[in-house]
Amino acid sequence: MKKLLCPQCRIAAMYVKNEKDERRLVYVTADGTVVPKKEDESLDGFDLSEVFCLGCSWHGSPKHMVKY
Repeated sequence: MKKLLCPQCRIAAMYVKNEKDERRLVYVTADGTVVPKKEDESLDGFDLSEVFCLGCSWHGSPKHMVKY
């Protein structure tokens, strides 16, 4: 699976939040789909319209991420 990268620091590791501010580690695939890092975890209830970078302060739409 090819992953999109943070436009600021160029890493693939991201997370998403839900209404309780709980975090779930994710990747964004080359086609823009947000997928959980651990395949057995669900993203139900999480806001997939905004991702947060684990390496820097960038956050935004998965559409703004860059290809390798």
